[in-house]
Amino acid sequence: MGATHARYDFETKVAAARAVVDGGMPGPEAMRRFGVASESPLKSWCRLYREGGAEALRPRPKGRPRREPATREQELEREVRRLEAQVAYLKKSIALKAELGLLPGSGRRP
Repeated sequence: MGATHARYDFETKVAAARAVVDGGMPGPEAMRRFGVASESPLKSWCRLYREGGAEALRPRPKGRPRREPATREQELEREVRRLEAQVAYLKKSIALKAELGLLPGSGRRP
């Protein structure tokens, strides 16, 4: 059912891409020489190698990058912004209720 993908180390990717892009080696020959099972990863490596050199083939960490823990000052600034938004919401709510006559002493009744 689930196909497994072959994993290739950084050195193999760079060597294969370099042989094809810089050395002019045909794709099928590079696949045989470097043990690449499919043409699609080799094409992908060559494209990345042309665009960004060997560093573009370096493995990248998976998942979301870790966030630095917030400083006390940053936490306080975030709390101030949250409270300011809450005050603005409550002011708008009070103004709307007054406009609709829903506040005690506003004189209007629905």
